[in-house]
Amino acid sequence: MSSDFVTKKIAEDLNINIEFRIGNSDVLSTIFASGDLPDIITTFNMSSPAARGAAQWALPLNDLAENYDPYFFKVASEDTLNWFRLADGNTYGYANYSNTFDDYANNTIPASTAFLIRRDVYEATGQMPMRAQDEFMSALSVIKERFPSLRPFGTGSGVGYMTNSMQNYLGVPIETEDGNFYDRNMDPDYLSWIRFYNNLYRNRYIDDDRFAIQQSIFEEMVRGGAFATMLVDGLPNLSGSLQLWMADSPSSQYIAIDGPVSTVGRQPALSQSGISGWMINYITKQAKDPALAIQVFTYLLSEHGQMLVFFGEEGKTFERLPSGKVAFLPEIADIKKNDNFKFKNEYRFAEFMLFGHDRWSGLDDAGVEAVKQPMAWGYGKLVPQFVIENIAPEPGTPQAISLERITNEWDRVLINLVRAANDTEFDAILEGFKTFRTNNGWDSILAIYNENMAKNRTKLGIN
Repeated sequence: MSSDFVTKKIAEDLNINIEFRIGNSDVLSTIFASGDLPDIITTFNMSSPAARGAAQWALPLNDLAENYDPYFFKVASEDTLNWFRLADGNTYGYANYSNTFDDYANNTIPASTAFLIRRDVYEATGQMPMRAQDEFMSALSVIKERFPSLRPFGTGSGVGYMTNSMQNYLGVPIETEDGNFYDRNMDPDYLSWIRFYNNLYRNRYIDDDRFAIQQSIFEEMVRGGAFATMLVDGLPNLSGSLQLWMADSPSSQYIAIDGPVSTVGRQPALSQSGISGWMINYITKQAKDPALAIQVFTYLLSEHGQMLVFFGEEGKTFERLPSGKVAFLPEIADIKKNDNFKFKNEYRFAEFMLFGHDRWSGLDDAGVEAVKQPMAWGYGKLVPQFVIENIAPEPGTPQAISLERITNEWDRVLINLVRAANDTEFDAILEGFKTFRTNNGWDSILAIYNENMAKNRTKLGIN
């Protein structure tokens, strides 16, 4: 059992021993093949074969709650339970960070996407706007001149930050007016910014090694304040690096400002964890004490459990202020600010994620100081994308194989678009990709997308 504060307190409150077994999909397959299942299994992706076949190896949560712990229905989200219900009418899995329409509407979810700039750079350049493309180019020109040792503009590793993250930032729609799948990659507004990125590349504002950089290297560079500006997604994952840089250089901390803006007047439509969450928890048919297992689910979903996971124990690690807000005790706050390694390893607040939820991670002292302002910038800019969750073709089908081929080709094409020698080459690359999609069954993939979107509307109660 882990020795951190959170895990020990859970074990103490429930009188249980917690043993973690971790691994990838191969490990999970080995576990299923052996027939020796643990009490609780956590998987990823509700479209995976394990999730689709959960009725064969997991116990229905609704039955367990009715028989042993009805309070589960008080702390669990009805929308989440409905979303994970299988064809037999039972719900077997419950996800962490499963946000609902109410969570979005009530502004309880912090943003995880932001355009960041170093405060010292922002102030030294006169707080130049960086919204329109001409403004962006002018600001980077000044930055490059005044801060030659910094990389003017960066994003995370890979090309993902130039697809969904950028599209959300520009407010590109997810569906057409008649409710069909919207081809976001071919949106003219979005492509105008990819063409602009090509312009940045040709003017050496984007480094050539940008596309080969690993995420760990990128985070190390953030920790050293290497970028003047960044478009980032997954602020919580970068929180450690951002906090270390802020601790070393308080006057140069990264702050969020209004970045790239739609050329056609759309507003940002940022996305967060959807209703599917990302870690799905099941109680197996081999659980030694199913009644205790469902109580663990209830405990971790309850306000007490969520407060423990994110803040610890009142009087020992946090206090409630007269204003009603929650704050870490001074000694804990000091460790959080100045010794991130100790904070993560000895306390593990906001790290026991199996049943975590965004409405708690955005509360008062839950996040590290370095990401509070960037997260706050995003309030009011989040829009749910539930209708396009898990709409991909079923794994193993010809359409799924084609989609993987098309997705991999788009990743390659996107890099080539940014690196294009001129507008003519840019256009030729783009047209070549359109032909590639057509030749690889894009129309049949779109049909499956639209069919699954219709099913999602039914599950979500949307007409």
